[in-house]
Amino acid sequence: MNFKPILEKKESAVSVPCRIDLGGTLDISTFFLPLTHLNPGTFNIALDLRTTVTLFPWKTGHIKISSRGFDTAEFEAEKAPFNHPMGLMFAVVRFFNGHGVHVHINSSSPPRSALGGSSAAAVAMVAAFTHALERTVAPGSTAAVAHHIESSVAGVPCGQQDQLAAAFGGVNQWHWTVAKGAPAFVREPLFPHDPALSNLNKHITMAYCGIPHVSSDINKRWVNQFLSGQNRDKWEQIVKITADFSHAVKMQDFHRAALLMNRETHIRLDMTPDVLDDTGQELFKAAEAMGCGARFTGAGGGGCLWAIGSASDMDKLKPQWQHILRNKDQAHLLKAAVDPKGIMII
Repeated sequence: MNFKPILEKKESAVSVPCRIDLGGTLDISTFFLPLTHLNPGTFNIALDLRTTVTLFPWKTGHIKISSRGFDTAEFEAEKAPFNHPMGLMFAVVRFFNGHGVHVHINSSSPPRSALGGSSAAAVAMVAAFTHALERTVAPGSTAAVAHHIESSVAGVPCGQQDQLAAAFGGVNQWHWTVAKGAPAFVREPLFPHDPALSNLNKHITMAYCGIPHVSSDINKRWVNQFLSGQNRDKWEQIVKITADFSHAVKMQDFHRAALLMNRETHIRLDMTPDVLDDTGQELFKAAEAMGCGARFTGAGGGGCLWAIGSASDMDKLKPQWQHILRNKDQAHLLKAAVDPKGIMII
């Protein structure tokens, strides 16, 4: 479908949040289907480091994609590669049989930060194309389409928490289940009212380690271990910890939440010691010594860490983290807050 004449009349722009999480990997069907009897779930918080996708008219028969941190790419629509660094984005365009479009992606989060940015961009793209076609943009179906497209081109099993956080926003516990014979999710918003969301900002902080992040290797090892029968007891523990952590956050018991977060991080370190790099190890030890919880985002191995604890402990931890990051190239504390909104048509 030629989007050039549509976009010449009106460009289409959508923004979505990124996320921090606990209990990730459980959103992959490889894990949650065998663990369904335990009611597995993933906790995440949408952040106002938003990704904005804008669709501009372009040459008929061509697709152009530009994004900060990546080389701009342009291909004939029928030859657009899905194994390219921008392969997911080309796959989304081709899902809509699209051409005659320039997709520009502007992300407020650092590149390769393990905050779910590429999945968020895919959600924003699906929403932008849907909006350009003057169809209703529904968060659940938009997230599902983006997830299925990513799963089809990634070459590794993919979870769905990134897409759901981008589509819905807020603070949620996602329950992974089966409905009508297919994998499904149930959303449990933990703070349906804005005042509680705002209060949460005093109890969390995020740091970017300044190291490009690629999660597939660590994720692949977790998947292969699980498939071979290794560490399944640890994943059962993570299911329980995630549920307890979500409840502690909902009750605003941040001391308990910190203890549970550290317990989960130690289990992950036991399975894959490199889930925290050297900088991550320093940040984690500093948080633990301060009585705060700390954890990598996504599948770890670089990127970002986030911490949770009492407001007073957060105030003490931030300068310590800043000191650790001071000589790390591009590393810094992230200025971000909880974002109650998901997909926004601009």
